[in-house]
Amino acid sequence: MNEVLLEIAGVSRTFSAGEQDLTVLNDVSLKVHRGEMIAIVGASGSGKSTLMNILGCLDKPSTGQYLINGQDTSKMDEDQLAALRREYFGFIFQRYHLLGDLSAVANVEVPALYASEDKATRRAKAEALLTRLGLSDRLDHKPSQLSGGQQQRVSVARALVNGGDVILADEPTGALDSSSGEEMMKLLQELHKDGHTIILVTHDLQVAKFADRIIEIKDGEIKSDTVTNPKTETVNSVEFKKEKKATIPINSLFDWTRYLEALKMALTAMSSHKLRTFLTMLGIIIGIASVVSVVALGNGSQQAVLENMASMGTNTIEIKPGSGLGDRRSGRIRTLTASDAEILKTLPFVDSVTPTVRADVAIRYSNQALTGEVQGVGSEYFRVNGYTLAQGQYFDENSVDDLAQVAVIDSNTVASLFPKESALGKVIFLGQLPVRVIGVTEPRESAFGNTDALNVWIPYTTVSARIFRQNDVNDITVRINDSVSSTAAEQGIIKLIKMRHGVEDFFTVNTDTIRANIEKTSATMTMLISTIAFISLIVAGIGVMNIMLVSVTERTREIGIRMAVGARKHDILRQFLIEAVLVCICGGILGISLAFLIGLIFASSSSDFQMIYSTNSIITAFACSTLIGVLFGYLPARNAAKLNPVEALSRD
Repeated sequence: MNEVLLEIAGVSRTFSAGEQDLTVLNDVSLKVHRGEMIAIVGASGSGKSTLMNILGCLDKPSTGQYLINGQDTSKMDEDQLAALRREYFGFIFQRYHLLGDLSAVANVEVPALYASEDKATRRAKAEALLTRLGLSDRLDHKPSQLSGGQQQRVSVARALVNGGDVILADEPTGALDSSSGEEMMKLLQELHKDGHTIILVTHDLQVAKFADRIIEIKDGEIKSDTVTNPKTETVNSVEFKKEKKATIPINSLFDWTRYLEALKMALTAMSSHKLRTFLTMLGIIIGIASVVSVVALGNGSQQAVLENMASMGTNTIEIKPGSGLGDRRSGRIRTLTASDAEILKTLPFVDSVTPTVRADVAIRYSNQALTGEVQGVGSEYFRVNGYTLAQGQYFDENSVDDLAQVAVIDSNTVASLFPKESALGKVIFLGQLPVRVIGVTEPRESAFGNTDALNVWIPYTTVSARIFRQNDVNDITVRINDSVSSTAAEQGIIKLIKMRHGVEDFFTVNTDTIRANIEKTSATMTMLISTIAFISLIVAGIGVMNIMLVSVTERTREIGIRMAVGARKHDILRQFLIEAVLVCICGGILGISLAFLIGLIFASSSSDFQMIYSTNSIITAFACSTLIGVLFGYLPARNAAKLNPVEALSRD
């Protein structure tokens, strides 16, 4: 007599049915010898399928003992049971249970993939089996392109790809016509002759007659066990010369080939459900595009403001009389003079200096009279404040010393007084003082003040001596070398002027501080809007999780098939987690691309500033999309990995 391969002793299986327990198997004992072909027969609901599920390690008995090669399965963990399904058993299901997204040869490869065989080896084995079964011309066909008989032969090849010492066939002819059914039974007989142990589950006695032994089960109990074709010799085929151990090989969690295969499976699943995948990505796309675009807009607006500031002079410090802006006593302080400006020029960190004296007077030319601001300034005023000359020339230091009656005007004044003629050389009156126009500045927009104001600049000595007859100045503006800290320079200026005046009767306005405040405010606004965009990313992540949970529900049967052919829990977890991460990464890439597209549209419009993209924001957004995939993909992936193989296979 052949040795015992499978043995169950006193096995019962109970299911919860509401408040009551339903016993499907009741104290069943059975021994299966190596090389037997057994048929388990019985009516629907008799417990035969439950018995097969327990024999195939798809289910566990509620009570009793199940031994495989003498090893107790109750002492094995989930991964070891998966190893048994993968390396010991081969399943042939009534409804074939092929993966619809994969070709015939890829379906056959699945158990070998989970056994960590290299691609070339498993492909060769799969092709050889399908060729042996007459499907050499159907290797690349998907299940929907195959007949029922062909699909069943693919499932047979899948059962044999890892050896399939024990073939478990659940109603193998139930979904086939009579001709295909006969072919299937002949195939099972051939496998039996090759040394495979065959266990059939059927309600058809004609199918059962092909077996060497018929076990009848009724109401969860074995009613008869009949040997129809007793064997006199031990089967010693090639498959059984080396006994297999019911243990699982320890494989590294960081086996990159497994991650690569999981990635390929994820890509296949995504490409097979393009609309669902895109809808899953949509929230991520919008969120990432929002974050990147908002930061780019913030950078662009900040840059525009700073450029406008630069048009007024960069890195400048203004010195004004009084204790601060709004000081009512400042008009009575007369200690700030042009000599202070001359002394400041000697400081090593000073680039240029100009005193300023202001006067609001009537500006007249011919029969036109306008009100504008006349500014008496030094020769370095235009460098200090970053003006660009459009026509003519600036007045020089000699003009300042000689109290010259010359003027430089801005484009607004030109437009108002000389709309149809050149302004150069013309004489205009500032109150009663005639001056000759020698230069015109380029038009520019200012970050502060009214850009429509009329500005006329003449030497400050001319204003002091010929208009106001005063010695003090309204303010002094100092431009600092770009390589010097404006804060340190400001302290040096304060120390020098305070020493000259003997008292601190002045205050300073550091435009670099204003610049820093603008940058800080812009960064704060960008952070605020980015936070809102980030919240949208979180919402998108929840959407990914919800759709992935729905996907797990929709693909429960697929998960059951993968588990039945030997997938471990972490194989399922890895596949679904990689799929979620891949969805989010692709969404991140599309989101960043959308942000750049928005930038192109923005650039083509008549915008006053352009979007400036931040590498850090792009990297952060991409990292966030990946993190969202991990965080919000883990729960659905874990749920998929926790599914019971029997329950999963029973889902439609």
